[in-house]
Amino acid sequence: FLKDNKKFKQMGSRIPKGVLLVGPPGTGKTLLARAVAGEAGAPFFSISGSDFVEMFVGVGASRVRDLFENAKKNAPCIIFIDEIDAVGRQRGAGVGGGHDEREQTLNQLLVEMDGFGENEGIIMIAATNRPDILDPALLRPGRFDRQIQVGRPDVKGREAILHVHARNKPLDETVDLKAISQRTPGFSGADLENLLNEASLIAAREGKNKIDMRDIEEATDRVIAGPAKKSRVISEKERNIVAHHEAGHTIIGMVLDEAEVVHKVTIVPRGQAGGYAMMLPKQDRFLMT
Repeated sequence: FLKDNKKFKQMGSRIPKGVLLVGPPGTGKTLLARAVAGEAGAPFFSISGSDFVEMFVGVGASRVRDLFENAKKNAPCIIFIDEIDAVGRQRGAGVGGGHDEREQTLNQLLVEMDGFGENEGIIMIAATNRPDILDPALLRPGRFDRQIQVGRPDVKGREAILHVHARNKPLDETVDLKAISQRTPGFSGADLENLLNEASLIAAREGKNKIDMRDIEEATDRVIAGPAKKSRVISEKERNIVAHHEAGHTIIGMVLDEAEVVHKVTIVPRGQAGGYAMMLPKQDRFLMT
């Protein structure tokens, strides 16, 4: 649309003005917006929602006006507002009423989104992980028409993300990124990047030249449960209690067909846990029941 909008005009189409990216933190909402701008070959204006709100009344509304004026001069273009919930929170909420400066900024944003014509070539993209607190006026058709869910990656997505973050890291031939992707259900893109970074730190501390599978296993345990507390003094009685408890998890996992696969069992304390049994699902689950 940004490059050639003639066919849309001929059909009498109303191009969506805004797209709201919704998803948990670390899933790549900001990265996706940048990728869209890069693929479209259009100017990209990026700003955080918190940048609009200042202690001085009127500054936020003025910044909104300036942003849209620059966008109109450079149309066709894309405007991206990250963490829009900082400025787009529902008005009038709370005991003491709304925040005057934030409400003025939001009002100005709503006016500007109504103000630019349907075919001016400006596309608004915003990102949030709290769509439930946004003002309903922002979400009506004609403003943010489309909501796109950016969820956590599945096993194929995790493997692809691991390949991207492993490009600048020396990996041993024992490292199997596909196996790692299967062992990290529920991880976001940011979690996977942190996992490989943690593994590289562990390998560097041990004086290695390459990251091996043991480093990644240790990094996975650290990310999930915290660092090992091998120096913690535990009585023999408590150690036996923890061992029997974790053995119970393990036996259930091995006996029941519907149970998750037992990957690892330990009684070494990590974080707040005296020990834990790591269970891995046989496949990604998308239903909660």
